[in-house]
Amino acid sequence: MAITGYGVLTAFGFGADALRRGVFGGRPGFVPVSRFDPTPFHAGRAATFEGAGPEIPGVVVKPGYTPTQAEVLHACTAEALRVAGTDARDAPVLLGTNGDHSAARTFWTDQAEGRDSTDPRILDSLPAALPRRIGEAFGLGSPRLAFVNACVASTNSITYGAELIRRGSADTVVCGGAYLVTEDVFAKFDSGRALSKEGVVRPFAAGRAGLLQGDGAAVLVLESAERARARGTEVLAELVGWGMAADAYHVVKPHPRGEGLARAASAALRRAGLAPKDIGYVNAHGTGTPLNDVAETAALHGVFGEHAHRVPVSSTKSSTGHMLEATGAVEAVITLLALRDGLLPPTIGYQEPDPACDLDYVPNRARPAEITHALSLNAAFGGVNAALVLKRV
Repeated sequence: MAITGYGVLTAFGFGADALRRGVFGGRPGFVPVSRFDPTPFHAGRAATFEGAGPEIPGVVVKPGYTPTQAEVLHACTAEALRVAGTDARDAPVLLGTNGDHSAARTFWTDQAEGRDSTDPRILDSLPAALPRRIGEAFGLGSPRLAFVNACVASTNSITYGAELIRRGSADTVVCGGAYLVTEDVFAKFDSGRALSKEGVVRPFAAGRAGLLQGDGAAVLVLESAERARARGTEVLAELVGWGMAADAYHVVKPHPRGEGLARAASAALRRAGLAPKDIGYVNAHGTGTPLNDVAETAALHGVFGEHAHRVPVSSTKSSTGHMLEATGAVEAVITLLALRDGLLPPTIGYQEPDPACDLDYVPNRARPAEITHALSLNAAFGGVNAALVLKRV
């Protein structure tokens, strides 16, 4: 499966160079929350895009204005199609999103005060509205689907797109996802004590205190190898393996041994026709929570066996924050850049090792490495897990 285009946004700004300066440069993107009043909450920081860094094409980000998911998805889609050199006419559009809830407060305030809400953004709180809107804007085809299964949503959009191409139902797919930090979701994570009160994220390190949220959006163009060759377009990387699995261990806790995540990763390796020793890098889910990082380390031991201590693993959420539904697509782009640039992104904020997390986590500084295959992992509440294997071309 050929990846021929992408567009990406994080707290560091729009495009690949913003990721290179931020994520690969070992910078945290966390700033004090200013989109809403964080005083009622335990945590007060997030990796939000505040207008510094490369701008979002067609969107003016200024104090007091937060971009919408529709705006950032439009910009990412336009860039992905431009890079791919195609209009992807009639291609399915598959997006990981739980809807844009930035107008939720306006809606409920209007309802409480007896007014009809006139904010048009409220329609985009319906997840299906966003792929429909993007499909109409770019003349894309069907299906137009929203994937809403939390932190694996955009990873699943990619795997579903790959399956459509594999079975001949499409030769081109536009897929990805978006999440922008909003008060309602922030409040839910804060009330569950999942957010780091320290204002930093330290995956896999001793004393880690939780995750922080971040803005993110990414759209990728997938094509069959035959179509990419026929068009003579540049293939940026190949998607050679994908896998999904569920363990249904707990509503929010991961399985202690990471069984579902290990099954998803093993399935992706089997589809790619690879042995564990063929993987040169793992972009881990790595939330920085006490339970997740131990479970993911156990999963990697289960998948890689004696090779586990030799494969570099890093969590880029230490820079970008957790981008929820957008996570898988953004991290797929980060993994693609690691392959193309020959540089592994670091796990920043890593200080004292945790004996229960005993792998090579690429601490604090990017590392040059010429690798051919990389694995990107994501997991979500409810025990759902997904994995992608990318190949350098």
